[in-house]
Amino acid sequence: MNLIRYNPNSLDLLDNASRWFDDFFAMPTLGRTAVPAVDVRETDAEYLMEVELPGLTEKDVEVKLDNTLLTISSNKDEKREEKKNGYVLRERKSAQFSRSFVLPEGVDREKIAAEFKNGVLQLTFPKVPAAKPKTIEVKAS
Repeated sequence: MNLIRYNPNSLDLLDNASRWFDDFFAMPTLGRTAVPAVDVRETDAEYLMEVELPGLTEKDVEVKLDNTLLTISSNKDEKREEKKNGYVLRERKSAQFSRSFVLPEGVDREKIAAEFKNGVLQLTFPKVPAAKPKTIEVKAS
């Protein structure tokens, strides 16, 4: 990608500036505010959620439950300073996101579990066992 399309033969400064702005805003974002990919599966006993969070650790992620609203969020700031050959390089980057989900009825909120492994947050939402009909034995007296 050519960041500045300058044509020295053109006298139209506005045309050159317009092209430069078009290219600038077409560039990828410099900061990172992204929404992670989420997969949800359902089995007879539970719901399983996998959230892709590459570059993060379990310490960077917060999971909150407020009634039936589950919120997964992160706000990670990194700073790096490097000195080589008389140059000083300082870089900063920030990554943040927040996603919320309403839990379906029948989830056992006390047994929700979260595990972080290889950049993937895995959440397990066990279902409350359905009340099964019970047969009551009738005894003779």
